[in-house]
Amino acid sequence: MSKLHFTTKHANAASVQRNWYVVDGTNQTVGRICSKIASVLRGKNKAYYTPHVDCGDFVVVINADKVKFTGNKLDQKDYLTFSGYPGGQKAETARDLMKRRPDAVIERAVKGMLPKNRLGRKMVKKLFVYAGAEHPHTAQKPAEFKF
Repeated sequence: MSKLHFTTKHANAASVQRNWYVVDGTNQTVGRICSKIASVLRGKNKAYYTPHVDCGDFVVVINADKVKFTGNKLDQKDYLTFSGYPGGQKAETARDLMKRRPDAVIERAVKGMLPKNRLGRKMVKKLFVYAGAEHPHTAQKPAEFKF
């Protein structure tokens, strides 16, 4: 009787295939769209997902100014920044941040869903968010990502 030996294949930098996806944020709920984006950036949509390797894809988000919040989050959700000095903490509501920098809402939400280490910092660099419908990544031929 012969023994079967199976080895687990781990992804590495040489074997990872990176694709480009474009996501339209029109009428999408912020938390739901960002969790899907974070999953693609990590590479969890691939069969050879390996937790300690960056095997994720590039994601381009367009129409970030048209995303929506549920409930009263536009007025109740606060985004905090801290300068490092005493009394240097500033709070800004989601409505104010959407007026000033709508791309920052998506960027901050996705960044919070990624690992908090050097691998997560590498993953967040593959995210490109634009407030309008135009983006400069047409040369990469991004495919539309279906949820």
